[in-house]
Amino acid sequence: MKPHSTTISGHWFRVRTKLRSVGAPPADPVGEPPLRSELFSADQMEKHGKSLAVSHRLSTGTAPDLLLPRLADNEQVLTDTRDLLTAAVTENQRITPAGEWLLDNFYLIEEQIHTAKRHLPKGYSRELPRLAHGPSAGHPRAYDIALEIIAHGDGRVDPESLFRFVAAYQTVTTLKLGELWAIPIMLRLALIENLRRVAARSAAGRIERNLAGSWANQMIEITESDPKSLILVIADMARSNPPMTTPFVSEFTRRLQGQSAALAMPLTWIEQRLAESQLTIEQLVQSGNQQQAADQVSISNSIGSLRFLGAMDWREFVETLSVVEQILREDPCDAYRGMDFITRDRYRHVIEGTAKKSHLSETEVARKAIELASSGAGLASPTGSGGTRTDHVGFYLIDSGLRELERAVAARVSPSGALTNAAGRFQFPLYFGAIALITAILTTSLLAQADAGGVRDWILAPLGILVLLATSQLAVALVNWLATLLVTPHPLPRMDFSTGIPENSRTLVIIPTMLTSIENIEDLIEAQEVRFLANQDENLRFGLVTDFPDAPEETLPGDEVLLQLAETRITELNEKHRSSTGDRFFLFHRSRRWNPQERIWMGYERKRGKLADINFLLRSKSKSRFALVIGNTDVLFNVKYVITLDTDTQLPRDSARQFVGAMAHPLNRARYDE
Repeated sequence: MKPHSTTISGHWFRVRTKLRSVGAPPADPVGEPPLRSELFSADQMEKHGKSLAVSHRLSTGTAPDLLLPRLADNEQVLTDTRDLLTAAVTENQRITPAGEWLLDNFYLIEEQIHTAKRHLPKGYSRELPRLAHGPSAGHPRAYDIALEIIAHGDGRVDPESLFRFVAAYQTVTTLKLGELWAIPIMLRLALIENLRRVAARSAAGRIERNLAGSWANQMIEITESDPKSLILVIADMARSNPPMTTPFVSEFTRRLQGQSAALAMPLTWIEQRLAESQLTIEQLVQSGNQQQAADQVSISNSIGSLRFLGAMDWREFVETLSVVEQILREDPCDAYRGMDFITRDRYRHVIEGTAKKSHLSETEVARKAIELASSGAGLASPTGSGGTRTDHVGFYLIDSGLRELERAVAARVSPSGALTNAAGRFQFPLYFGAIALITAILTTSLLAQADAGGVRDWILAPLGILVLLATSQLAVALVNWLATLLVTPHPLPRMDFSTGIPENSRTLVIIPTMLTSIENIEDLIEAQEVRFLANQDENLRFGLVTDFPDAPEETLPGDEVLLQLAETRITELNEKHRSSTGDRFFLFHRSRRWNPQERIWMGYERKRGKLADINFLLRSKSKSRFALVIGNTDVLFNVKYVITLDTDTQLPRDSARQFVGAMAHPLNRARYDE
């Protein structure tokens, strides 16, 4: 064997060791065959989904995590194969088309392996339902589904076939939410598994071709230098029992055909060996070409599917196929389908967690939540916006009705959960009680030390008041710090206004401020335009609510100039960003009023007065409290929400829609005590 083959053989030795170490059938010394079954159309995949669901039987016991060790093993085999093929290319040796695909796209494979590790934390797969029987026994059911999709698509994941397969499967057996979310990562693992198998076959073929080339080179050299010794080389090869595989025979034949007549002898020996298995060289070469073409298709499909997995919107996939999602969309107040994804996902997680604590399935828990909401529709307490709370399914998932849902499904509550529930029912007594207890302990301790130190009794009383004030502040800080550690924060539920704020939620953004100088006005107008550009919406308006600074007189000489400049700039903004539904920008300016307590002319009650006056205008349509209003206010008289910002506060991109979406959610609507 030539010297350069030593490096390649070293790589192959590691690869072959790995291939034999995990799950390889004893009859196959290289490893498992690629995931390649009969190719199915979308209709056939749909039928196969139903039959697979019928055949699946779940295990009730626990099992070790098999996916992470296999992923690590696949990564090692793929890396070693990459090194082997790279060494072959460095030595100017031919590699198969499948090997070229592997080398050209190995950066993507590495990236997908790292993604799989991030999305498959330790112990995650043990939480999924596992199969009790079959080739995938002990593996998650979702992983076997992924293997079937890859096998019957020859590594290609087709969106239509995937949707129809999973939908058909669920007509027989409903998958859990966790399983639907696991399908993308399981497909990624199955594709990496398929790449490992094709790569191993490509590596094995490379080694066998190298072996064939070594024997062929020896025979060619001996024929040229000492023809009579050729029989000895043939005998050495026969004693080494070379593999009569497609790569070996193809490469050996290619090297010797067309050479001298003396080299017909080793080819004859090869033909005789193959005849024992009823094969010919031509059949083996043809089979090898077909296998190379099939491996190239498999590896190209698998790499293309890895790209597809990263581009597909899996949120839509899960929500479309989730039975729980379809049930929750029956929300009696019809708010669920209009919420944003994060809120819907939070609702589904509560369903998932409650089902784990109950003997009911996720779909049964979701159905019970809808039933409670339907029952609550007649008893619903009105909100200030004409909506309700108890007829919304979220009331029983993330609000006060959760306890009622847990009782309805007989959910088991852990000791820690019971403690949390009790704390939730007595929030204020617990909070103030903790502060009082810590304050009492610290105060008593400090006063006891003072008394023991000889402080006179008549000093202890005033000292106790001072100590009480100090320890109460410390107690408040400690309790607030503990609250941040013990209480899990949750974002407010929101409606999805990403495509635009609806007309019945029209909103005005106002900035209470003062007109102090020309530079100040220019800065205010620029900041207002920036806010608008980041939050463009037909039902969103922007206003400056202004006063002049406090003064010894009602008017000052420069007031008129500043007010005229502000009016001009607001008018220019409306011309620049014209809207078909009315003016976008407004100026609401108030005159100074005499304050007898402070004996000065000023804006009435400053910021609080501005907010009260703007609300008076919106509710009464009267501009009497403002000296000047710029902009046609007709569009403002159906404004529902007002967002108030400080002068230096930014309004990031689309954040106004998120604020309004939160306020418009049924559980966040204001309730007024008559």
